[in-house]
Amino acid sequence: MSFKDDLEDLETAEDFLRFLGVTYEQRVVNVNRLHILQRFHDYLSADTGMEGLDDEGMAARYGAHLQRAYQDFVVSNAIAEKTFKVHQEEARRMADRFVPLDALLPT
Repeated sequence: MSFKDDLEDLETAEDFLRFLGVTYEQRVVNVNRLHILQRFHDYLSADTGMEGLDDEGMAARYGAHLQRAYQDFVVSNAIAEKTFKVHQEEARRMADRFVPLDALLPT
């Protein structure tokens, strides 16, 4: 079987983390599993250098992207990371509501 064939058998965030050799804390995965997988997908989509890699090279690259995605949520949280569209839209709405302090002070 090839690396890509093996990937097709993976179902959970924990499956991906174990398969790609990423050490993880279960509590981080419990809270952020969808965010980690979405960020992993985003990193893979942005990686233009995967063509021509053999299975070992591809596994190393996938593992590095998953490690990075997981680490994003160890040091931050889903709302701050704005992983999903709903979080991105909320951040834009909040930016539209921003009132600078000097606008509140009497002139």
